[in-house]
Amino acid sequence: MSGAEHDFGAFVAARATSLLRVAYLACGDETEAEDLLQTALERTYRKWDRIRHDSPEPYVRRVIVNAAISRARRRAILKIIPMHSPPDTPARTDDPDLQHVLREALRALPPRQRAVVVLRYWEDLSETQTAEVLGCSVGTVKSQASKAMAKLRSALGQDTVKGAIRNAHA
Repeated sequence: MSGAEHDFGAFVAARATSLLRVAYLACGDETEAEDLLQTALERTYRKWDRIRHDSPEPYVRRVIVNAAISRARRRAILKIIPMHSPPDTPARTDDPDLQHVLREALRALPPRQRAVVVLRYWEDLSETQTAEVLGCSVGTVKSQASKAMAKLRSALGQDTVKGAIRNAHA
């Protein structure tokens, strides 16, 4: 291990708890705080040679706060994605337990994956339309949809996902 790596490891060992507290206060969620801290430390490590001789803690705090703000903005944007028109026929409500499980599985997806699934499969938008709404490329829509469906299949099982999507269009 080089001196820079050792210094970075010592910094993390000494300041991780304090930085995690900053991350938690910035976002209000324990899991997201851990993600924010991980993101901040990863970005800090990439620039460690430049910032290690100054005080690195303010830099890490700034990265945490900026990342929290970016995530909050992203969430706010995803919440206001317009629904073109309400569905003509509501989804069948045969199984309220399945609906609850499906909603929880959707909530567990990252915001962008959740948005792609809702727009592609519930709103029945094309990949191109979904990309336009989200302001990203068609390739990003495809990869996010693939990752999201894999997570849903893992969480719910293959047959449950197919049935839930069919029921949404019924």
